[in-house]
Amino acid sequence: MSASAPRPDELWGHPKGLYYCFFTELWERFSFYGMKALLLFYVTKYHRFDDAAGYLLLGTYGGLAYAMPVLGGILADRHLGMRKAVVMGGLLLCLGHFGMAYEGQAATLVDGVVVRDELALSVFYLSLALIIVGVGLLKPNISTIVGRLYPPEDPRRDAGFTIFYMGINVGAWGSSLVCGWLGETWGWGWGFGAAGVGMAIGLLAFVSGQVHLQGKAEPPDPARLVAPWKLGLSRERWILIVALAMVLLAWQVLQVRLALFEGGQVTATELVAIAITIALVVWFVPFVRRCTKVERDQMIVLVVITATSVVFWGLYEQTYGSWNSFSDRVMNREGLGVEWTATQLTGLGALYIFGLSPIFAWLWPRLDARGKNPSTPTKFGGALVLAGLSTIPLAIAAEHPGADGLAGLWSIALAYFILELGEMLLSPIGLAAVTTLSVPRVVSLMMGVWFLASAFGEIMAGRLGTLAAMPEDTSVPDALVIYGDLFWTLTWIGVASGVAMLALAPWLRRRMHGAR
Repeated sequence: MSASAPRPDELWGHPKGLYYCFFTELWERFSFYGMKALLLFYVTKYHRFDDAAGYLLLGTYGGLAYAMPVLGGILADRHLGMRKAVVMGGLLLCLGHFGMAYEGQAATLVDGVVVRDELALSVFYLSLALIIVGVGLLKPNISTIVGRLYPPEDPRRDAGFTIFYMGINVGAWGSSLVCGWLGETWGWGWGFGAAGVGMAIGLLAFVSGQVHLQGKAEPPDPARLVAPWKLGLSRERWILIVALAMVLLAWQVLQVRLALFEGGQVTATELVAIAITIALVVWFVPFVRRCTKVERDQMIVLVVITATSVVFWGLYEQTYGSWNSFSDRVMNREGLGVEWTATQLTGLGALYIFGLSPIFAWLWPRLDARGKNPSTPTKFGGALVLAGLSTIPLAIAAEHPGADGLAGLWSIALAYFILELGEMLLSPIGLAAVTTLSVPRVVSLMMGVWFLASAFGEIMAGRLGTLAAMPEDTSVPDALVIYGDLFWTLTWIGVASGVAMLALAPWLRRRMHGAR
C-alpha cells in the first residue's frame, strides 16, 4: 500500500497512534515543564540557594533528565519494548512529581547562616531523581513510536513530528500558566502537585490508546522478556531493579559538587557527561566501520547535527535560567491589564510554537513538492543563528530600561518569538532525522543520543547562567549590566555557530544520500 493511500487506522491524514502519542506527550511535558519553570525560584527563594548553585542545579537536573534516555533507548531496543518503557517511565514520573509537592520548612537565616530543612531537601532530590529516570524511559521511546508509525520514505513524517511537537508545547504552555501561577501564589506544593496530576492524565491516555500503535512498540522477544533469568527473576523484573538503582544513583549525583580546580567547582553531572562522550566515541567508531557506505555517511551526518544541537539547547535553556531570573528581577511584567509572574512568561515560547506548528507542518510538504525544502543541516544552521539573534532584544532592553528603571515586557515577547522560529527549524526536524538517518537496529539508542545532546545543552546552559549570578542585594541597575553582558555573549555564540553550520551544510547534505 502506498504512503498516500487511505487507511482505516488513520485520522486527518495521519496514523491514529500519532494523536495518542501527542496527548501523552502533551501531559508529560505539562508536568515536566510545570515543575521546571518553578525549580530555580523554588531553590533560590524557598531553600535560599545562591544564584550559582541554583543555575548549576538546574543544569545538573536537566542534564541528567536528558542523558538518561540513552539507557532508556538501549533497554527498549534490546529487551523491554517501547510501550512497556513508556508505561514504566510514566509511573516513576508520577511518583516524582507528587514527591515534589512535599515542601517541608522554608530555609531561615540564623546568625548569618542559612538553616535548611534537610528532610525536605532529601525528599526534593529523591523526587528529582525519580523524574530523571522516568524521563529516560519515556522520552526517547514515545518519540520513536511516532517515527515507526510511518513508512521509511513517507513524506508525511516531518509533518507528523511537527504535529507531535505541537503537543509538547501545548503542554508546556498550559503548565506555565497553571503550575507557575499555583506555585508562586498558592504555594510551591500546589504547583508541583498540579504537575503530578498532569502526568497521571498522560499515562492514562497512553494506556488507553495502545491498540492504535499497530503493534510497533512491543518487546523484540516478549517470551524471553518474561521468562525466568538470573536468580529466578525475569529480565523485565531486573530492568525494574536497574531503574530503581539508577534513581538512587541520580539522587546522589544531584547533590555532588567537586572542587577540582582553584576558584570554582564542577558538578558530578559534568564529569558524567565527559565519560559518556568518551564511551559513545569508543562505541561509534567501530560500529560505523561495520556499516555500508550509505549507512556510514548517514550516521556521520546524524552525529554532526546532533552535536550541533548542543549549542542550540545551551542557548535555548537560558529561558528557564537567566531569562527567567531576568524577567523576575528587572522586568516590568505588566501587559494586557495583567501583571504576569515570571514563571508564566516561560509559556510564551510554547504559545508561539502552538501557532507556528501548523504553519510549518503545512509548509514543509509543499516546499518538498517544489524541490525547495532546505536540507536538515541548513535548517540546523538557521536555527543556531536565530537562537543567537533571540537574545538581542533582551540585551537592548537591559541597556535601555524604561522610565521605571526596568526592562520592558516587549523584549521577552520578541526574544521568545525569534527563538521559537529557530526551534521549529531544529527540534521536530531533528526527531525526524534520527528515525530516517539512523541504522534501524540502533534507532532507539540514537534517539537517546539525540536527547543526550539536549543533556549536554542543559549542562552548558547551567554554566552559562552562572555568568549572570549575583548577590541577593544587587541593585537593579547593576543587575541590568550583568544581564546585558551575558545576553551579548549568547548572541555571538549562536550566530557564529550557525554561520559555521551553514557553511558545512552542502557537504552534509550530499552524505544524506537523498534521505529526507
